[in-house]
Amino acid sequence: MAIQSLDALLDKGGLAGRRVFVRADLNVPIRDGRIGDDSRIRASLPTLERLVAAGARVVLASHLGRPKGERKPELSLAPVAEALGRALGRPVRFAPDCIGPEVEALVAALEPGEVLLLENLRFHAAETKNDPEFSKALARLADVYVNDAFGTAHRAHASTAGMVPFVATAVAGGLLQRELDALSVALHPERPFVCFLGGAKVSDKLGVLEALIERAETVAVGGAMAYTFLLARGEPVGRSLVEPDRVDDARRMIGRAAERGCTLLLPTDHVVADRVEEGAAARTVTRIPDDALGVDIGPETSARYAQAAAEARTILWNGPMGVFEIDAFSRGTEAVARAVADSPARSIVGGGDSLAAVNKVGVGDRIGHLSTGGGASLEYVQGLVLPGVAALEAAAARDAGA
Repeated sequence: MAIQSLDALLDKGGLAGRRVFVRADLNVPIRDGRIGDDSRIRASLPTLERLVAAGARVVLASHLGRPKGERKPELSLAPVAEALGRALGRPVRFAPDCIGPEVEALVAALEPGEVLLLENLRFHAAETKNDPEFSKALARLADVYVNDAFGTAHRAHASTAGMVPFVATAVAGGLLQRELDALSVALHPERPFVCFLGGAKVSDKLGVLEALIERAETVAVGGAMAYTFLLARGEPVGRSLVEPDRVDDARRMIGRAAERGCTLLLPTDHVVADRVEEGAAARTVTRIPDDALGVDIGPETSARYAQAAAEARTILWNGPMGVFEIDAFSRGTEAVARAVADSPARSIVGGGDSLAAVNKVGVGDRIGHLSTGGGASLEYVQGLVLPGVAALEAAAARDAGA
């Protein structure tokens, strides 16, 4: 069943004065009250601007970090409200909570075209538990529900799925719809299909690795999880981060890639250091010494990965090639960012570090699609059901049968 879109709803008109609850993904990096990367804020603007122009009374909700049901001042969305106000060019009101009488009063006081940002949803454990009462409390704030948070569409939480049946109208925002449309390319790619996967743990990306080995011509692995694969091949990894309990999985995937004819690219040279710290001395090696640990792919590997990108017709990239946060260990990730941008392929880049890399290098405008959802995009390209999308599909089926 197709989901209903906000575009179609806006075309019909009638949103002026209505309470429109927008579940956005404003989970941005904040340190000492300062926002490090505002990509997700900027990504939410088109939907908000259209609702404001339509005269809707916008109730905006998001999570920030993982407070685990505790009220943590450092994870307050207050700085996001200020940044969002600057980006929208109008004040964004801020609620001290996301449910309750005080919040309901603030929503009731909204004028058409005004925006109220609720406090961090995850200050309540009931959000991630998808508690029915909490879902109903959120639904009391809405006449219309808009899910524009693709980054959390793979979570069955109260704000992404639980509240949807309790709201009369539920639709997909423009951002969510664009994500689904763009990622469908990875389900039916033009070939050669080349995937770059990085990050710390094989366990985090086991499912997508298995799925992409079955679907892609080339899978290039970087980040710490590459060392688990190298260990599985009997190569020295020194003190590099590995997952011993995933070595058998890595060995199995190496075998499956060979059976299927999928080229599995692993690092052949490495940037190593004696510690993962700013200022640590880094050097390039082809064999990791016992007293060192890998922190990035080396220049030879970067060149091989760049060649794979140049020959691709569809590219999916998720996850850094090294410890990207430290400048000396970020060269491999930056090289992949440039290679993906230079490729003639249709490209999809997702995951916070990957997005930060393309923005740092200044090539974001040459990427086909910058996905705001790391985990969600990986689950979608595996063909898994996303609870947030399933909830919208159920709402559309409900309305069609009414």
